[in-house]
Amino acid sequence: MDRAVGAVVGSAVGDALGAPFEFGPAGAFSSRFPGAGGEMCGGGGWDAGEATDDTQMAVHVAESLLERSGLDLPDIFARFQRWAAGEPKDIGLQTEDVLTRGLPWDQAAAAHYRSSHRAAGNGALMRATPSAVYFAGDGRQATMDAARRISALTHGDPAAWEGTAIFHDLVRVALRGADPVEELPRTLAAVHPEHRQRYATVLDPGWHPDQATEFNGAVWPCLGSAVWALRTTGGFEDAVRAAIDLGGDTDTVAAVTGGLAGAVYGPAAIPAGWTGPLHVPLHGSGGGGTLRTLRLRHLVALARDLVERAQPVTAGPLKRK
Repeated sequence: MDRAVGAVVGSAVGDALGAPFEFGPAGAFSSRFPGAGGEMCGGGGWDAGEATDDTQMAVHVAESLLERSGLDLPDIFARFQRWAAGEPKDIGLQTEDVLTRGLPWDQAAAAHYRSSHRAAGNGALMRATPSAVYFAGDGRQATMDAARRISALTHGDPAAWEGTAIFHDLVRVALRGADPVEELPRTLAAVHPEHRQRYATVLDPGWHPDQATEFNGAVWPCLGSAVWALRTTGGFEDAVRAAIDLGGDTDTVAAVTGGLAGAVYGPAAIPAGWTGPLHVPLHGSGGGGTLRTLRLRHLVALARDLVERAQPVTAGPLKRK
């Protein structure tokens, strides 16, 4: 339970910390904050402690799992659509296109992929921590299949499915107290063969984010960067700081890192100065389309509910087109 709270809160904290530095240069975070204190600063259109679309979408996934007592893909998609219609501050271009196409939940992402041939962004990975917590008790294959299904709602490229599936399994391993980095070979063995080598490369102990051949807004360098940050540091703070200092898509890389590091180190490792200002505005989710805001206590309760009320996955593997 403690590790689950650490994962959910840690992901949101990483998101909010990284948001003001998005698309900025490497090293900007540590240059501005060489010591401890004041890091939850706001900027770039974000208030101090304000979580972005990464955490907002994650919460909608979590609330669907809890309110629908399991994986209800049409419900998750409908929640995403209502959220997008609420005009959040930020939304990924691909995600927005999929959610506003006017197509059914099981056709929109595939249609986008057919027309764009580009759908391997990290927009499904960024929201995966709550579902990783919820399905962790089902074992490797089931949690990875659930990740693929949720990912496929907005991302038609199977590469995005596999990256999210790997993250699900790494969180599963961490929640039971094992080392997710040591478990990587077994996790990779469960990845679809067409994508296994790509992920093996970025998850190799010798890989560094400087070696990435794509911007870290793509799913595989994003995941690789998060695992690198976890592997090369010794605590939650240092891992998240290292992730943000990579520059680029800082909020998402830090959200993924925070989810993993929070599961490994637990909530006690997350500084109070980072959780105090934390808040998650949820557009298009209140009565009559009003805005509601979640804070630390709500995220803690959400994480606990995800553990206590988890239901087994009942659907079979996702068919590849």
